[in-house]
This record gives sequence, structure tokens and C-alpha cells, in this order.
Amino acid sequence: MKKILAFAGSTSSTSINKKLATYAASLLNDTEFEVIDMNDYNVPLFSEDEEKNGFPNAIKELAKKLHSVDGFIVSLAEHNGSYAAAYKNTTDWLSRVERNMFNGKPMLLMATSPGGRGGVGVLAAAKAYYPHAGAQVVEDFSLPKFYDNFQEGRITEEELNETLKTKVVNFESVL
Repeated sequence: MKKILAFAGSTSSTSINKKLATYAASLLNDTEFEVIDMNDYNVPLFSEDEEKNGFPNAIKELAKKLHSVDGFIVSLAEHNGSYAAAYKNTTDWLSRVERNMFNGKPMLLMATSPGGRGGVGVLAAAKAYYPHAGAQVVEDFSLPKFYDNFQEGRITEEELNETLKTKVVNFESVL
């Protein structure tokens, strides 16, 4: 059976993006999934000087985990139109372990936010960068107004929910 890794590009203990990634993973039909928390991969601020000390164990573990799965569901937090700083730092470390960090594997790329734009700025940045990092972005999805459209562990606005379900089916079909 295929297995995917789901996570949020956020270290918030109440991450709305982790909730969205978890929900999207729960929609998979014939695929196992694991949801991870970026807080389990806490690393120092990347610099060439820090890299001379070797790769942090947490980064080596995360890189190994990225290799061990068949695809990814990723939902990114948007801070000032781009990645959250802690997540960007993690990807900077991972790219030094292996530039092709996502190993050419399929990805469902998402973002959400409390506002009406739904994280479209970070989604655009990731869609431009992730193919260079080895991700095959199969589908992308933006959920605006998270607190209005997501309750009790699911998307409550039916049109958005059906859109996500279709994108999950498309993603799963290429695994």
C-alpha cells in the first residue's frame, strides 16, 4: 500500500494548516498516511558556519522520512506573503542534505489562512520553488477564511469541500 506524509509548514501548536493537511489526508481512500509536526524537527538557524558542524540529527531524520514515502500533502502557513520562518529554515537545511528533497514524488500543495486570500502568496511561492526541490505538484488548493469554512475537523462550505475531495482523488491517482 502506498504511503504519504502530511504536514504543515508551521510550528504553531494550533496550526490551521496542520488541521487542513490532516483533513485532506483523511480523504485518501487506498493510501496510508502519517501526519508529522514540524516542532519535532527543531533545528538551529541555518548558516554556512552552522553547517560546518554537520547536519542536525532532526534534519537527517526528516530527510530519511521524506525518502520513505510515496508522496506528500503539504499545507503552508503564510507569513507576510511567504513561508513561515521556522519552516523556511527547515527547508534550507533539507536542501543542503539533498537539493532534490522531495525526490520527484507527487504532492498536493495547499494553504489556508483566516483571511479571504487563503494563503495564495505562499502557495504561489511554493508552486514556483517546489519543482526545483523535487516535488511533482499534482494539485494545489487554497482555503480562504479558515474559521468560517472549517469546523469540527472538516471543510463546511460544500463547494470548497467537493473541490478538495476531487483534488485528493487526482493526487491519489498518481501515487
